[in-house]
Amino acid sequence: MASRLYAWALWVIRRRGRVTAGWLLVLAVVGGLALSLSGRTNDEFTVPGVESQQAQDLLKEEFPQASGAVARVVFASPDDGGKLTDPGYAKAVSAGLKKAAEISGVTAVTDPAQTHTVSASGTVAYADVTFDVPPSDLSGQARSEVRSAMDSAREAGLEVEFGGTAMAPRTEIGGIPEVIGVVIALIVLAVTLGSLIAAGLPLVTAVIGVGIGVLGVLFLTRFVDLSGTATVLAVMLGLAVGIDYALFIIARHREQLAEPGSDLDDSIARAVATAGSAVVFAGATVVIALAALAATGIPFLTAMGLAAAATVLLAVLIAVSLVPALLSFAGERLRPRRPARPERPAREAGAWGRRWGSAVAARPVVVLVTGVIALLALAVPALDMRLGLPSNAARPTDSTQHKSYDLLTEGFGPGFNAALAAVVDVRAVPDDRRQTTVTALRTKLAEDRGVAAVAQPVANAHGTVYVIGVVPRTGPDDQATTDLVHRLRDNAPAVGKTGATLYLAGTTAAAIDVSGKLAGALPLFVAIIVVLAFILLTAAFRSLLIPLKAVLGFLLSVAAATGASVWVFQDGHLNGPLSVASAAPVTCFLPVLLIGVLFGLAMDYEVFLVSRMREHHEHTGEAKEAVVAGMARSGRVVCAAALIMTAVFAGFIFNDDPIIKSIGFSLAIGVAIDAFIVRMALVPAAMALLGRHAWKLPTWLDRLLPHIDIEGAGLPPRAATSADRTPEASAV
Repeated sequence: MASRLYAWALWVIRRRGRVTAGWLLVLAVVGGLALSLSGRTNDEFTVPGVESQQAQDLLKEEFPQASGAVARVVFASPDDGGKLTDPGYAKAVSAGLKKAAEISGVTAVTDPAQTHTVSASGTVAYADVTFDVPPSDLSGQARSEVRSAMDSAREAGLEVEFGGTAMAPRTEIGGIPEVIGVVIALIVLAVTLGSLIAAGLPLVTAVIGVGIGVLGVLFLTRFVDLSGTATVLAVMLGLAVGIDYALFIIARHREQLAEPGSDLDDSIARAVATAGSAVVFAGATVVIALAALAATGIPFLTAMGLAAAATVLLAVLIAVSLVPALLSFAGERLRPRRPARPERPAREAGAWGRRWGSAVAARPVVVLVTGVIALLALAVPALDMRLGLPSNAARPTDSTQHKSYDLLTEGFGPGFNAALAAVVDVRAVPDDRRQTTVTALRTKLAEDRGVAAVAQPVANAHGTVYVIGVVPRTGPDDQATTDLVHRLRDNAPAVGKTGATLYLAGTTAAAIDVSGKLAGALPLFVAIIVVLAFILLTAAFRSLLIPLKAVLGFLLSVAAATGASVWVFQDGHLNGPLSVASAAPVTCFLPVLLIGVLFGLAMDYEVFLVSRMREHHEHTGEAKEAVVAGMARSGRVVCAAALIMTAVFAGFIFNDDPIIKSIGFSLAIGVAIDAFIVRMALVPAAMALLGRHAWKLPTWLDRLLPHIDIEGAGLPPRAATSADRTPEASAV
């Protein structure tokens, strides 16, 4: 690999202008396609085959008016003792609802006075505005018109808030916290590389890669269902890995330029051949891990993983093509002002990393025991992890969705926001028995101890499908509500004896179904990741113990990061500092996403650290000294890369979207734990304990595995100087 990348880098240098122009052209073309042909993102987390989705499909086919987007308008009287039934307030509400009924696409509007959806105190009421299209197809203009229609109610002094599937906010990025994360990344780059020009290059290349990736995702929304979360994840990963991959190559280039007599073009090519080999290998693990999300069998997660994988792949391609081209343009300006002195001993290079590596290698048992205990302690909260999807309670406290949630809880009880839809298919029931069958089912549902109220059945035009509203006694995030859904479904076979089929649907039921599907897919996904890591690292480092150590460290990182996420988001700690609106179950797809992303990033640091250790061991045969030398050579850069990734991910913690907030926190804490505890402490400690045994591989296995040259052992010992090159070879 190293030899081919060396030749490739020389080819890029000779055509640096064309390569740079090519990437800019790709950015312009993809941007034009995205701006002219992009579609809408779809934030409905559906899973084919689960019961709630089967019910939704049935409604679309037999009861389309019950499957459209719904804007729930919540009214609250002011704190003056007045009630919504007072003539003035009732008139204002009626006027707003009448105007809403005139909006294009609205099929039905309920009136609280007629549907009796006014609280017992008379201070809170709600009305539903139903559209003829699903939420993903609803335009922003329609949402704005619903808000404007309620101006009469606001002018009368009423508080008006909005909820429902039609009013779910769009995922947005680009706020001040995200910008601060990028600024911190620039500062870390400047300190690490010691040059503003060198620090700016990774940001430029990362932005180009992210631009192409995100604009490509927006273009694909015209043809494929992609969530707003997929776009944000592409931005997060594209920025983080794009900056880091460029950093590794540029840092290696400047390290080589510091050597007396070093040739510029040869240094660029060698940096791409060595650090670039590690980038390609590590990037491949990230891409494969994200693509492996398809193994869950969940379409929205598959699309999310593939979109993020494509962005990471772009970051790798840019790192080994655009980065060397820009390094060639920068030329001698990147050469350190104070090159290494010939008389300076090699062991003084990377003094901080050498001192740290020596300290860890001197007390490996203490470091291992302390680190493992600390990570296991962080992982303890994960034992009580519950999965779900964020409700409106998790939205920012000043958002209309959160306020509507609180008002409905205050007026109608906590279970109202967890309302279920019992969808009854009676097509197999004789016509004369359908009504009595549904009535008996409604009575049976009302008898359950966890049910607070059951609405009157509503039939479609043909009387073949009925919808019955069921209000639990507990909220959407309570375990009791999950137990209720499972209990009602367990009793469904009794309904089947009558010829009817009962489905439980609604937002709460869908969240329970998606969570259950993901929990079932998690063991298979973890197994795929672990086996993949073991095979790749065995081939890269010609060892069995190093991959075993890497996998165990990765599992510790995932467990600790998951535990920290449960402690914050489910248990409700640090809610104020992190702006978490409400404690709730962990986002159902977060563990799978965390495992996939963190696996790739953990392998990044593993490859960059251990490859430098192996490089030293191949030349000297000294196992313990190789650990110290590897830390000296790569420790500082790995720490800088981890700080950059942590800063970029942490910038998304303060995003208003609760899903993005939890992803940002989990990835930030996961990267920090894996880099600073596992890779910088546990890895050198384990390598010091293993000694020469770390580098052993059975002969029969060595013959079977392909040889991957990451360290550049196959490169020529000395490249021609710039003066020796022909004019043609130096041409742009």
